[in-house]
Amino acid sequence: MTHNSGNGTVVTGEKKPLKILFVSFIAMVGDLAWQVRKEGHEAKYYIRDRLQKDICDGFVEKCDDWKVHKDWADLIVFDDVGFGEEAERLRKAGKLVVGGSVYTDKLELDREFGQSELKAAGVSTIPRWNFTDFDEAVSFIKKNPDRYVIKPSGLAQNEKELLFVGQEEDGKDIIEMLERYKKNWGKKIKVFQLQKHIPGVEVAVGAFFNGEDFIYPINVNFEHKKLFPGELGPSTGEMGTTMFFTSQDSIFDATLLKMKGRLAAAGYVGYIDINCIANSHGIYPLEFTSRFGYPHISIAMEGVLSEWGTLLYGIARKEKPEFRTKRAFEIGVVIAVPPFPFADPVAFRRFSEDASIIFKKPGLEGIHLGDVKLVDDDWRLAGDSGYALVVTANGTTMDEARKSVYSRVKNIIIPNMFYRTDIGLRWVDDVDKLLTWGYLH
Repeated sequence: MTHNSGNGTVVTGEKKPLKILFVSFIAMVGDLAWQVRKEGHEAKYYIRDRLQKDICDGFVEKCDDWKVHKDWADLIVFDDVGFGEEAERLRKAGKLVVGGSVYTDKLELDREFGQSELKAAGVSTIPRWNFTDFDEAVSFIKKNPDRYVIKPSGLAQNEKELLFVGQEEDGKDIIEMLERYKKNWGKKIKVFQLQKHIPGVEVAVGAFFNGEDFIYPINVNFEHKKLFPGELGPSTGEMGTTMFFTSQDSIFDATLLKMKGRLAAAGYVGYIDINCIANSHGIYPLEFTSRFGYPHISIAMEGVLSEWGTLLYGIARKEKPEFRTKRAFEIGVVIAVPPFPFADPVAFRRFSEDASIIFKKPGLEGIHLGDVKLVDDDWRLAGDSGYALVVTANGTTMDEARKSVYSRVKNIIIPNMFYRTDIGLRWVDDVDKLLTWGYLH
């Protein structure tokens, strides 16, 4: 039994609160930690990155060494790839863990491995070629002129501005970009992939996995990755997303569902997502996200009715906990400040550090934590990235959800804030095409 306290915190009655430990390299999972705390659970949050340690101060209890608290925790939640080996070791020791495995870390970090595993599972893949030498890649394009996409592998793929989608049918723009990468990023990009460009609708499907099976419903989502409206500017990872939950989806059946046996063999527990290009000829997976997505997890909260703490605890126990979602469409918009999406600590200190976040009218509905902290009841920017807030809404139509989310955005004042004004505008076109091709029901 639960009831709402005056400050918005949900207090559990009969159920014993869980003790949940959240672990980050760089601060990403703070909004989820705040959510389970509001549900009445105990939460502790560890952030390794020195410049981001103040993120979520005042919202969630922090700790300086997560390993000291691992026996305190009923559940440990890792928020990123790279924790797979640690997660496997803890599971073998009998701890309940939401997080990756060595196998699923490799699915995301090693693009070639991810594609080869998909192919072995019977999934159609896009022609691609891996390189460790820029000159070899240039020579390959000259011999095989076509339209390509450059995708760095390994940790360099986290530098989203390095992903480049060629526009020229002969690949000359890709050649120019590779020559620049060789000069400016040669030491950082050790392995990269050239992928044949496939036209179509970019769509992702994802679901929670409990170590043995998927938890339904699944999530279908459409990311808006570029910095500016109209898909212009550098890639940011995500500036906003539209989504919905469904019990059945052809794209999921053709891709992620076929990986069930491999995920079970790896003991993976958590959310996993696969991004695809769909057209009239087929569905072609691009890449795995074998962890929570950001801002995806915050936007998903807008559509989930079940308690998050109970859900995470249940899947870590290999159960199929109740997972109730709204019959609605969800939308989320990222609010950012300089220097986002670039890493520039000097610019952050000059333009954004400790800036206050002001809400014109009271109420935090649809407001999700980015890199912020609470100081004397004042919301302030924290960290060093400029990833400030995620604002969400839902509606029975996407147009209704759009109007609601941008109304909430207009209630926020942050110096130098910016956001995309067109999240969800391409919804009708994308969904119509997927319906026409028979991929949505």
